[in-house]
Amino acid sequence: MENTALTNHSPFSRGLQRETKRAAVLSCAAKLLNTKGARSTTLTDIASRLGLTKTSLYYYVSNKEDLIYQCYQANMQQAHEQLDRAEQNNTAPLACLLEFLDSQIATTLRSLDGEGDFYAAPLEFASLKAEYRNALETAYRQLLGRLIDLVKRGMALGDIRPCDPIVTIRAMIGAMDWSFYWLYEMPRDEAETVIDVVRDLLTHGLLHPNSDYQPGQQADLSIFSEQEPAFDRDTQNRLKQEAFLKAGTRCFNQKGFSGTSLDEIVEQLNVSKGAFYYHFANKEALLTQCYDYTLDQLERVITHVEDIDASPAARLDVAMRLIFSLQNSDQGPLIHFNSITALPPDVRRRLLDRLSAVHTAMEAFITAATAASQFRALPPGIVIQLLTGALNAAMDLNEWQAIDAIDRSAIDYYALFFHGLAPTAAP
Repeated sequence: MENTALTNHSPFSRGLQRETKRAAVLSCAAKLLNTKGARSTTLTDIASRLGLTKTSLYYYVSNKEDLIYQCYQANMQQAHEQLDRAEQNNTAPLACLLEFLDSQIATTLRSLDGEGDFYAAPLEFASLKAEYRNALETAYRQLLGRLIDLVKRGMALGDIRPCDPIVTIRAMIGAMDWSFYWLYEMPRDEAETVIDVVRDLLTHGLLHPNSDYQPGQQADLSIFSEQEPAFDRDTQNRLKQEAFLKAGTRCFNQKGFSGTSLDEIVEQLNVSKGAFYYHFANKEALLTQCYDYTLDQLERVITHVEDIDASPAARLDVAMRLIFSLQNSDQGPLIHFNSITALPPDVRRRLLDRLSAVHTAMEAFITAATAASQFRALPPGIVIQLLTGALNAAMDLNEWQAIDAIDRSAIDYYALFFHGLAPTAAP
C-alpha cells in the first residue's frame, strides 16, 4: 500500500510540483500587485516573468479576479499560520502579539531578499465578486477577532495595560497594512531595524518616562469649524466638486480603482454623469484630484499645527487628532494611499513628493520632542510610516465600533503609539 505522506513530499509527486508552481505564480503576482496595483497588473505580465505562456497560467487561475482572490487568500492563510505559531511559542499575550508582528515584517524582508514568497497586501476586497469577498472578509475578521481576544486576555492577566481592545488592534493592524509599501522603498540596512523599532514602540510607546505631557492636553482643534458662505457661486461650485471628491474617495477606499464605478458615484450624489464630466475628465482624473484634495487637507493641518503655541509632543498629538477628525467627519474621508499604484508614474511621484513633505514636517515634531525629553529616542521616519498606516485605516474604525465623540476616539486610537502596550508604559 502506498505511503501517502511520503508520496506527497516526494519530488516526483505531481501534487507537490503543482503546488510549488502555483506558489511561484502567486508570489510573482503578489509582487506586481503590491508595486503596480491591480489595475496595471496583467496575466501576460505574470506569465512572461515566469517564462510561461498565458495559456499555461490558466492551469493555476481561471482569470485575473481569481488570481487576485488566490493572492489575498494566501495572505490570510499565512497570517493565521503565523499567529498559530506565535500562540504556540508564547504564553504571555503581549509576547504573542509582538512575535506575530515580527513575523509579518520578517516575511516581507525575506521576500525582498529573494528568500521567500511575496504576499499581496489585501487592499481591494470590495472589488471582488461576493463569493470571494465574503470568504476573505470572514478570514480577515477572524484574524482581528483572535488578536482582539489576545489583548483582552493580556489585560485580564495584567500583561497589557488597560485599553480599548478593538481600537488598539485596528490601530496596530492599520499601522502594519502600509508597511508592504514603505519597506519596499526603504534602504535595506534601515529596513533591518524595523522589527526592533516596531517592538520597542508598541511595547513602551513614544512618551519618555519623565515626560509630563499626556495626549489630549492640547485642546486646539478648531481648524475645521468654519462656516461656508451659502450663496457665493464660486464656493458652491467648489462644494459640488468636493462632494464628488468625497464620494469618490469613499469608493476608491472601499473598492480600489478597478472596482469603482462612476455610475455608483453619481448615484450616491443623485446627479447626472454630465455633472461629473463638468468637473472631471475621467475616473483617473477623479482619483488624482482625490489625492490632491487629501494632501491639501494634510498640508492645512501641518500649517495650522506649526503655528500653535505648543510643545513638540503636543504638535504631533494635535496633528494626529485633527487628521483622525478629518477621516471621521463631514470633511473627510481622506484617500487611502494604497490605491496610488493605479496612477501613472509621473503623477504618483508628484503626489508622493507632497506626502513626503508632510512626513518630514511630522518627523520634525518627533525629533524636537525627543530633544526636549518628551519622547524616547526612536527613528522618526519609521514612526511616521507606522502612524501613516494607522491614519489610513482610521476611516474604517466605525465599522468595528461606534464613534460617539471623535476627539475621545482619536485619543484612544493613538494611545497605542504614545503609551505602548506594556503595563509599565501606562500613564
